[in-house]
Amino acid sequence: MTTKRAAKAVSASLDFAFFQFLWQFYQANRGAIRQNYKELTRKFLDFNNPEKNPRAFLRQPQYEALETYVFLKEFLANAKVEEIFKHWFEKQGRFADRAEGGMVSGSAGQVDLFDKITQDQYKSVFAAMRKNSRAYPNYIFALTMGTGKTILMATCIFYEFLLGNKFEKDARYCHNALVFAPDKTVLQSLKEIESFDLTRVVPPEYVNFLTTHLRFHFLEEAGTSLDTLDRSRFNIIVSNTQKIILKRKHKEKTSAEKLFGATGETLSATGIYAEAADLYNFDQPEEEGELTTNQRFEKLRRLEQLGIYVDEAHHAFGKTLAKDMGVGAKETDTSLRTTIDILAASLSAAGTRVVACYNYTGTPYVGREVLPEVVYAYGLKEAVNKGFLKKVTLHGYANTRTDEFVDIAIETFLKESGDLRPEGLLPKLAFFAATVEELTEELKPAVERALLKYGIPISRILVNVGDSKITTNDDIREFNRLDTEGSEKQFILLVNKGREGWNCRSLFGVGLFREPKSKVFVLQATMRCLRSIGEAQHTGHVFLSDDNLNTLNDELQQNFRISADELQKVAKDKERVEIRVVEPAVKIKLVRVRKLYQMREKAIGSGQKLGLDRTDQENWSTLVEKYRLIETQQDGLTAADAARASDSRTFDLTLRREKRAFSQLSLVAEVSRYLNRSPLEIEELLDATSEGIEELVAITNEFNELLYDEIIPRLFRLLFDLDEYEKKDEYEVDLIKMPANGYYEVSATKDKIVRMHDVKIEDEERAKSFHLDTYCFDSGSENWLFWDLLREQRVKKIYFTGMLTHGQSDFFIQYIDPDSRTVRSYYPDFIFQREEPDGSLKYVIVEVKADNQIEDAVVQAKKDFAQQIAVASGMEYRILKSSDADKRHFRVLL
Repeated sequence: MTTKRAAKAVSASLDFAFFQFLWQFYQANRGAIRQNYKELTRKFLDFNNPEKNPRAFLRQPQYEALETYVFLKEFLANAKVEEIFKHWFEKQGRFADRAEGGMVSGSAGQVDLFDKITQDQYKSVFAAMRKNSRAYPNYIFALTMGTGKTILMATCIFYEFLLGNKFEKDARYCHNALVFAPDKTVLQSLKEIESFDLTRVVPPEYVNFLTTHLRFHFLEEAGTSLDTLDRSRFNIIVSNTQKIILKRKHKEKTSAEKLFGATGETLSATGIYAEAADLYNFDQPEEEGELTTNQRFEKLRRLEQLGIYVDEAHHAFGKTLAKDMGVGAKETDTSLRTTIDILAASLSAAGTRVVACYNYTGTPYVGREVLPEVVYAYGLKEAVNKGFLKKVTLHGYANTRTDEFVDIAIETFLKESGDLRPEGLLPKLAFFAATVEELTEELKPAVERALLKYGIPISRILVNVGDSKITTNDDIREFNRLDTEGSEKQFILLVNKGREGWNCRSLFGVGLFREPKSKVFVLQATMRCLRSIGEAQHTGHVFLSDDNLNTLNDELQQNFRISADELQKVAKDKERVEIRVVEPAVKIKLVRVRKLYQMREKAIGSGQKLGLDRTDQENWSTLVEKYRLIETQQDGLTAADAARASDSRTFDLTLRREKRAFSQLSLVAEVSRYLNRSPLEIEELLDATSEGIEELVAITNEFNELLYDEIIPRLFRLLFDLDEYEKKDEYEVDLIKMPANGYYEVSATKDKIVRMHDVKIEDEERAKSFHLDTYCFDSGSENWLFWDLLREQRVKKIYFTGMLTHGQSDFFIQYIDPDSRTVRSYYPDFIFQREEPDGSLKYVIVEVKADNQIEDAVVQAKKDFAQQIAVASGMEYRILKSSDADKRHFRVLL
């Protein structure tokens, strides 16, 4: 029985995804957690939040991963994953008040709140985490290829440097970053970090600092040295693992080699790892022999507070990923993980340290197991479903020859994608060959014959095989500019390019006929064509032999827990829609209210009253009542017991409140800080009041809150008069801007699409709506409300404005975000024209909100500012609960 229980626990540990519980805890306590963040951090997060900032560049998976990154750093203080898991399970430390949560069950990721993790399961999971632990915090962010890991990595580094600069002595922040790429092609793609426009992810007031201080170092060639200044900050070193990795000395050097050879310092296996091996229970990088360091390794040891970022996303699955993540590492390994371990030990010996290692992978799984250090994951299914990747259609062929396979693939590609021009780019189709000979002698001639058959010039073929005799420098140049409007290459013939960091968003299809040596290559090649492009969600087509299709199915199951059939079904209920503006474009008149506040300084005489008189018992009691600590005692639990006043007693416990004791000096300092005046001037001012400084100190010490709620505001009113000026400007806005290429693209669920020329729409209804020829609703509530208002006689015009909200419309309302205190833009869902009882017409602005969001502080802030604009413009602003829209209770708007 005990054996069965143990086996069950081990099985559970293999599949236990702690990152889902961690994300659940964060979501449930987001507001309270944010209170622990630096103000700069909150500003950085809000700038990148797609829900708060319509112009935010990061997409949902990237932003959620950034939130997790900050959560680990500022709330959990860079704790190791096993420490976080231990505190979570035992409800200690930061998790002391967490609600009871259970195992996440099923592929849908639903949480059963009553299914707790058992002690045996906890021990098994904790042992796996502990076994793989390092001397530094090690985190894995698993985001499916195409969701933007490189940009996420860059954003995290920029955040680190901004906070590291402002809080220089805070050991949680990185002052330098080392970015590891798995191979040369990914190293090339990581140059995107240097060319990336910082203004997209960094608040504008901090961009100049980064552009001035960032130093990039790309170690591309074997002889490239690292020229960082010792103890310098804000260096980003990008290297593939071979440029830094430690190599074992296989044999003892001869006397001549020792005399004439250039040797680096050698590191024996003694030191931090040898000393801590028993304590931490993990394998030492080397127990015997010595590792020779190169010049780059030496320079890295002289950088302070180093953050290590590992980009495994483009190639590592299965065993390769496990090895680089340190799972099952052997003592003789000279892998990436060993190099990082030794670097961490060297930095520690040099008086600095590795702050943490952040790994960005494409999957949280290695075979049956979940990688223990995964802290955030966004899967393939979710990415396709949310439109962050293309949908996919798989085509499997049995008993076909190369010519037949190529001809069918090109015919299907031209039919499905040939006429598309997303972002003005030509759609591409890539074929992968197993060898260079197969490509030149078999594949290329077959493609040429197919293109001639369909009337396409063979100049659209591009060959890239890594052999300079076949692929010229011009070909490489064309290959690197495939995603530019001027590129005329459309059919790409490759050998082994699927597994490397090749980013081509305009790739709409891949073909793989022969079975490659590596099974995972089929998965890697397939995922090349799934990167999203344009506003709408397109479909990528994958052409495979039946054997390769079976291989793909196996690899999808192992790496993403999804079958080929399930992958094809994802997002099939959505379609790409081209949306055109119906002319003449609709314009709405709004009134902009501008308020100007001017302060006029007043002359202050002695004996001025602040109006805080403790001898006036009645007024004093009224003023301080809300600050008293009152205990109420009641006998019994029923309503009748509560109603009997005789059974209820109250006690004033105000004396037991925790208070700060102010002196005259500290009171002057605090008031001076708020009023921005000289302390000497403030001291003179407080003394000149009728209350006097000693009485004000006594009042403040009795109720600290009075200083901020009464004394400082009343002093301000003594010092200044505030004059308010208001100006109203009437202006006209376009409900929609004209698109540059004639139409907008979106992806929408089929049952939430309403087209202007649908047969169920009457001519009279058509005339009162549709400033766009198609409306794509986000929710069923919006859809219901549209139909109800469209068919209501008192509604003369109705427009759905909540669809295109990223700069395509001038109809937005600016408000001040209550958290960050910055100006945001907000796009309402509907505007309709209502006939009043007196026959006049009035516009009503409507926002549909989920019931649980109505009282949200941001929603209320939007409401306050929207009502000001609406009232000034002679309109109304209304919020409708989604439950009311579902129940057809729309008449409350009339």
